[in-house]
Order: sequence, then C-alpha cells, then structure tokens
Amino acid sequence: MTRSANAFVATLLLSFAAVHGDEPHMLRYRFMPGEKITMDVGHRALTETTIGAARQTVETATDSTKIWTIVAVEDDGRATIEHSVGDVTMTSRTSDKGETRWCSRDPGPAPPDYEAVRQSLGVPLSRVVVDSTGRVLERHDLKPTPPSNTGDLMVVPLPDEPATLGTEWTVPQEVVVEVPNGPRKAVKTRLRYRVESLRDGVATIRVDTTVLTPIDDPRLEARLLERIWDGEIEFDVARGRLLRRSTGVDRRVVGFSGPESSVRYKASLEERLR
Repeated sequence: MTRSANAFVATLLLSFAAVHGDEPHMLRYRFMPGEKITMDVGHRALTETTIGAARQTVETATDSTKIWTIVAVEDDGRATIEHSVGDVTMTSRTSDKGETRWCSRDPGPAPPDYEAVRQSLGVPLSRVVVDSTGRVLERHDLKPTPPSNTGDLMVVPLPDEPATLGTEWTVPQEVVVEVPNGPRKAVKTRLRYRVESLRDGVATIRVDTTVLTPIDDPRLEARLLERIWDGEIEFDVARGRLLRRSTGVDRRVVGFSGPESSVRYKASLEERLR
C-alpha cells in the first residue's frame, strides 16, 4: 500500500473513531464564576393504590425553572453553586377530590397546601461545592427541602478516566426508607452509568438503579418505589455541562397493606438546558 493510501486509511479510521466514540473524551464540568445556568424541569407522577375494593388515583404535574448560580470557581475546577427555583406550576388531581392547580406567576395567594412552595421560590435552597467530575464535596441546605424523586443526585457524576463508547462507572447510595409508625431500614443502591454514544460533541449516557439490600417487607418496598429509576443523559463535552436529563420509573408492589392490596408508582422527570 502506498504512503498516500495509508494516510487515507488513517484519516478514515480517525473519522470513524470521532463519529462512533472510539476516541477517548475527558468528561468534565466547566463553570464560570458569576454565570447562571437555567434548566426547564418537568415532573409527572401517577400513584394508583388498591386496598381491597377501595381504589385511589393521585396524579401530579410540576413544571419549574431550576437555576444554578455559580458563586466561585477554583483553579482546580471546584465550583461553589447555589441552587434555587425561579417559578413553578403545580397541578394535583385525585380520584376523590378533583383537581388543584397553582402557578407562581399568577397574582393572588397560593392555596394553603402550596404556601410553603411560594416561600421557597427565588431564594437559595442549597449551596454545594462540587469538583469537575460532579462529586459533591460540601453541601449546606439553606432551606428544608424533601429529596427529589426520579433522579436524586443534584449533579450527575462523571467518570474519572477518559470515556469512550461503552465506558461504565458506578455510584453507591444509601437510602433510608420507613413506614409511618412502622419499620425503618437503610437500603444500599447502586447507580450504573454507561456511555451509549459520543457523537457531534455530545455524550449520551444511560443510567440504571440496582437495589443491593434484600427487601422482604412489601411495606418498605412500596416506600422505595420512588427511588428506583432509570434514564438517559446528554452531556456537552466541549461546554462541560448537562444538556438534558430524562429519568423515569414504573413499578408495582403487591401486599403492602394486606394480601388484597397493591400500589403502582409511575413517574418521569425531564430537564433541559435553556
């Protein structure tokens, strides 16, 4: 093979690697002090509960604006971030009470159940220090907030080493589940991330959750439903930030309140960079 032919083949191989993700990419967050990162967030949830002949359905929909204010960035890439929520629209619908809807942009008082939400808008809810891989080094909750379901981690963790197609990494978690006036248990879970594609400067990453602690009590299993989720993430390699995160869960537990009982929890979370 001639030298020119060899060069042509090498160019083709490099192009193939760039398109299909065989070329290693270092996935790192890149923040600038003073910048604000805004994401549109949509959360949908359906809970169907059956106990004997009684059946209840609860549907919720929440659309909000998540804001990260980058307070400071160190030379090593560590960033101090303040998290806040700019606005929110919430809808709740139950099979026995009908529908309640509230938008924070509307004038007038919030419904009693949403007054605490109004007070949490436009103010810092938490301040975290993260490194360039997304590991949380420090966290200070400035206002009490419940854990977010369908994607608990505030910052998606990235691999330590350069990533190619098929690169995997895992993150251990411990979730405490409890039944009111009943048992309480610490449950170990594992998030597994896998690079599905590296194309046009965007890494597409799949994530799934595995429960490592055996659960033999349906009451505890029912409380754990909201914390077992799978999804997909798109990460802009050059800009160093999340473009999209989509996670979801659809699971059912039988026998949480007697042999003729069941609960189904179906939810989705969608975040998009504005």
